[in-house]
Amino acid sequence: MSSRRLEILRAIVDEYVATQEPVGSKSIAERHGLGISPATIRNEMAVLEDEGLIIQPHTSAGRIRQIWAIEYL
Repeated sequence: MSSRRLEILRAIVDEYVATQEPVGSKSIAERHGLGISPATIRNEMAVLEDEGLIIQPHTSAGRIRQIWAIEYL
């Protein structure tokens, strides 16, 4: 897993644990200072979803982590 993708996964887990709400790319870009655009974060989130590490509860929602995603952190 790339370091950028790992940082995004870590941000998703941290946000989800703090809020118990799905996490969007815009909130990650604004709150975590990764230096990448929300569009890039969305692309990486799609890969994390394909890998089974996060899920999108419904089409317009942000993402939430899968329980086993914590193993990567």
